[in-house]
Amino acid sequence: MKIGFYPGCSLTGSSREYNESVVAIAKALDIELVEIKDWNCCGATAAHSMNEELSLSLPARIMALAEEQGLTEVVVPCAACYNRLKVTQHELEDDKKRIRVTEILQLPYQGSLKIINVLQMLEAYGVENIKAKVTQPFAHKVACYYGCLLVRPHSILQFDRVEDPQSMDELIRIIGGTTVDWAFKTECCGGGFSVSRTDLVAKLSGNILKDASDRSAEALIVACPMCQSNLDMRRGAINKTLETPIDIPVIYITQAIGLALGIGAKELGLKRHFVNVEL
Repeated sequence: MKIGFYPGCSLTGSSREYNESVVAIAKALDIELVEIKDWNCCGATAAHSMNEELSLSLPARIMALAEEQGLTEVVVPCAACYNRLKVTQHELEDDKKRIRVTEILQLPYQGSLKIINVLQMLEAYGVENIKAKVTQPFAHKVACYYGCLLVRPHSILQFDRVEDPQSMDELIRIIGGTTVDWAFKTECCGGGFSVSRTDLVAKLSGNILKDASDRSAEALIVACPMCQSNLDMRRGAINKTLETPIDIPVIYITQAIGLALGIGAKELGLKRHFVNVEL
């Protein structure tokens, strides 16, 4: 099975472990990822708040390049990138905007590409393989955290349930884990303020971690590099804000699946986390 692949900036920089785990489990599940050639930043998170033409042109170029490469479907693991590509595709249904953007890019853009997130890829092409290849059941109680960008705006993304999504929970159950019923599944971690307002990040992310910890979750499971970064890297500030230490790790759904498939911790990037992963 071949599918287009847009890693984006985070997966090639601050969230290399996400990229490593996506590539590792894709290989284990016989999914061939075909990276878009000459891809660029999608503009998340700031471009859309500063310049509309730029915010549309950056994702449109990525999709135009994928179309030029003959790809029909592209998986975008980063939730922010996935959101920007899907929203841009929707915005460019407006003829005036599409004409203007293609003038800027000097590239043809058809808008025919199917954009999916990593959960959709696994649901569509990986479930049966995962069931067959689990060698070390992921026997842990976890909280699945979807964040803002995988499910909103629902009118455009049309993915899962807005307030109580289940796709990640189902994947965890398939690999032998259990999930908690909790209140912060889709609450904001403060991703857009990760550098400028770390005090707000500590407060918002602290609420998420505390609720998961209060419900006896052994880990948070995520599918967004910005969420993982805030919840993991900012743990010192979070614990200071909460005035109590919370030491549960934050791992990607692809890492959890990789462990269940018997893939090593190093290959999955589990040694790159700030909060030690001991599961």
